[in-house]
Amino acid sequence: MGEGVRSRTVKPCARRLRGNPSIRPRKNLGQNFLVDHSWLNVIISAADLGRADAVLEIGAGTGVLTRALAERAAHIIAVELDDRLVESLRTDFRGWPNVDIVHADVLDVCLTELMQFDRLAYRKCKVVANLPYYITSPVILKILDEARFLERVVVLVQKEVAERMVAAPGSKRYGAFSVVVQYRTLPEIVAIVPPDAFRPAPKVDSAVVRLVMRREPAVKVVSEDVLFRVVRAGFGMRRKTLLRALVMAGPGALGLPRADESVIRKAMEMAAVQPERRAETLSLDEFGRLADALLAVAMRVRQEPNGVSSS
Repeated sequence: MGEGVRSRTVKPCARRLRGNPSIRPRKNLGQNFLVDHSWLNVIISAADLGRADAVLEIGAGTGVLTRALAERAAHIIAVELDDRLVESLRTDFRGWPNVDIVHADVLDVCLTELMQFDRLAYRKCKVVANLPYYITSPVILKILDEARFLERVVVLVQKEVAERMVAAPGSKRYGAFSVVVQYRTLPEIVAIVPPDAFRPAPKVDSAVVRLVMRREPAVKVVSEDVLFRVVRAGFGMRRKTLLRALVMAGPGALGLPRADESVIRKAMEMAAVQPERRAETLSLDEFGRLADALLAVAMRVRQEPNGVSSS
């Protein structure tokens, strides 16, 4: 990044933080402003921005990242919840025709509608954000659920959350969040960012994560709803075997017409998943096979006389 970009981004931000009490970071909003300009290049590079790109920035803060994005992309939609910062951002970007400041809670808006103009303009749509720690997982899940038109997502998050995104089966961090992220994306930790890159400095390291959206989900399943219900039920009782966790969850939680122990055992046999295994040992492919087998067995049992499978 050239010296001109540095002086127009990070330095004004630092001056505001020192001299304007009205925009001091709010703890209840999880605000940790990026003040070390050296990390902007890392984020921008991970996003692979071009003049044909549209970017949704979530949590624009003091506008440091917003300006760096706006200098490289066709259109920036910067969402910010804090009304103090919205006023400052609108002042700072008044002369930038490619920047729209949206005052909203990102969890309350429809991302597809928010970026409709850019989608209709056939722009490549991306998300780039320094996410507040306290809403990281809900925001990531919302993006993956609503915004499947995206090409990639680059987020600055707590290191522990980043490790959960990329965690492999059998590892300590592997969980339901890992499965959902890896089902829709190819996640990668690009860099580890130290606490002193932020004001105020958090107590833990952060990480830049790149999520490249898959053209097709990692596994093909009959019902994504059943898949994710099975995943949540399995990880909801990590200390129990997968068989016991699914039996205790019951048919309602699994989205099935029938899910007693006999049904689950039969499905596990069909999917080649041993009943004594625990959720954290299953791969995405195994979860997919199990979800399809559960749905197939449950439907067959429901259709048979007395609800008893003859096979």
